Amino acid sequence: MPSKPATKAVLPVVQPGGVRYAPGILAGSWLFATGHKGTPDFKGAMAREVVDTKAPLHGLPKNKKEALRIFSNFKTILENANSSPDLVVRVDQYYRHGQVVPAYHEVRRPFFGGHVPPSTSNLHQDFLAKGQDMEIQLLAVTKESGLKPVQHRPKDLPVHASSSYSPVLVCGDYVFVAGQTAEAFDHRNGPLEPEARLWPGHLWKGTPIKLETEFILNKKLKPALSSVSCSLNDVVKAQVYLRDITDAPKFNEVWAEQFGDNPPATTIITTSNPGFVCEAGRIEINTISVRRGGETKKERIDAGVPMPFKDQAQAIKAGDLLFLGGMMAVDERGALAVKGFSGQMNHILDRAEQICRKAGTSLANVVRVQQFHTDLGDFKAAWKAWDKRLPRQYLPYSAVETPALAVPGALVMLDLWVYAP
Repeated sequence: MPSKPATKAVLPVVQPGGVRYAPGILAGSWLFATGHKGTPDFKGAMAREVVDTKAPLHGLPKNKKEALRIFSNFKTILENANSSPDLVVRVDQYYRHGQVVPAYHEVRRPFFGGHVPPSTSNLHQDFLAKGQDMEIQLLAVTKESGLKPVQHRPKDLPVHASSSYSPVLVCGDYVFVAGQTAEAFDHRNGPLEPEARLWPGHLWKGTPIKLETEFILNKKLKPALSSVSCSLNDVVKAQVYLRDITDAPKFNEVWAEQFGDNPPATTIITTSNPGFVCEAGRIEINTISVRRGGETKKERIDAGVPMPFKDQAQAIKAGDLLFLGGMMAVDERGALAVKGFSGQMNHILDRAEQICRKAGTSLANVVRVQQFHTDLGDFKAAWKAWDKRLPRQYLPYSAVETPALAVPGALVMLDLWVYAP
């Protein structure tokens, strides 16, 4: 039998098909709100006022109504978890297309009172609910924690007024950096910063993904971390979004050069194409770090689990959080080990539990589940695998359809965050 979780589901609901969804998870000082969409009472289908097929142009624009519903749900979650918008430390947004974003921002800005925490936004192929154009994840601390997030807006990391998020936020021993792209600092030099671009009219004056990755690391991530006295060595978790998964080996070359033998737990996720605010961009990176000089330390977990990429960290433990690298059902050389969706899910969950045990926790303490499917038609089979593993437990999941995964034949990748008290 699985261990009893040390977490608490906030406003748990049963969705269609018997899926037990946790709109929020409380774990120690943390509140995780994962997989939010424009649904009433977190129940699965989009709210009627959002998707009105008989009068679609009546009233507010569809995406404005969708965003209003999502932030109404967030307000409910925060209140029930004894938290508030000023205690949110990070927000992640996935959109179906670019024109979703302005309406969403119009709702997000007043919700956060103009002080939007570090944010990551990119475009994705499909979501679970019919008519859904956005999927949002939020991370906050509770009032009982006594923690006070402090937002930082370094002058050398300008943010467009329409977004108004802070590039860096410090909360206790953790540092959150917003998603960074190679977008030009000055739009007159854009769309990409000149040093991140292949020379016009040249075939071999640089490699596009390497140029963008080096620029993001050297001119954006390092300055962001330096502004709060941190460095790349302090990074414990990174989500890397690529519009072309075949860029992964070249990206990983740069990543290994920069991090050496001290990499963070890294998940590489494929977006749509285009996938970012800057249409020409190939990559976006966000990070979580531990504060230098704090009590929380970075600990690499090695449970002997094969990973999709050579030398990829299996997991990093930082305080009471365990971050796993993006997991697929692979063998020791990174090739597919198991065929069939259910077999792949069970293989991944077995290996994830192995990592959790090595870190002194259990998969029952999972606080954020992100599933990246090549076909969302497989979601029911994914739920059955979870349900067998953690019967009667409500899960904080988000499911997104992606155009490709890095391993031929792979049907799903999991990005898991686990509470490790």
